[in-house]
Amino acid sequence: MLLTKPIVLFTVILSGTIIFILFFWPSSSYSHEQNPMARNFILWLHGLGDSGPANEPIKTLFTSPEFKLTKWSFPSAPNNPVTCNYGAVMPSWFDIHEIPVTASSPKDESSLLKAVQNVHAMIDKGVAAGIDPNNVFVCGFSQGGALTLASVLLYPRKLGGGAIFSGWVPFNASLIDQFTSDAKKTPILWSHGMADRTVLFEAGQAGPPFLEQAGISCLSWSWPLYK
Repeated sequence: MLLTKPIVLFTVILSGTIIFILFFWPSSSYSHEQNPMARNFILWLHGLGDSGPANEPIKTLFTSPEFKLTKWSFPSAPNNPVTCNYGAVMPSWFDIHEIPVTASSPKDESSLLKAVQNVHAMIDKGVAAGIDPNNVFVCGFSQGGALTLASVLLYPRKLGGGAIFSGWVPFNASLIDQFTSDAKKTPILWSHGMADRTVLFEAGQAGPPFLEQAGISCLSWSWPLYK
């Protein structure tokens, strides 16, 4: 069983997220004037068996002025039976057929696409409230990272960015035809733990080349996990 050092892993993920978001943050998105329409939206998707509220403390560490008018959302996945856990019911965005997840693991696109629709509804709600899609960032860890990838690429418009931490490609190549030209312009950050025993490093490594073949560029990096 892999015992990671939570503070090390958390620090790496947090640092990567801040750098990524600030790098792609539109220069016009922040003003010293309190303009309620100059807001930004960060949607954070947790991993299998986790919850949104458990991840909420993350936002307290984003103290740069650029985040002053940011709206955060930490939704919780619905309770669903999960095949890899012998049908046990737990918070899960979509079904996972096996753990560890490898580059060739079976993909359940049916349940994935239902989850994508729910994420799109969250994004649409933010846009309807006046947030520019270019100021919308979707971030996710593990299963949430896989859902992040599918959600930003299947969204019809370009978003501010998508950050995938220890995720994988949860769909087949046939789904690429559904990516719009605008969606392919959304910046992607891909990072993965080299000693991850839940989502194997090979699954993470397969992501960037897959995206490049689809005409999508991404920034990728990896970090060690400690036993």
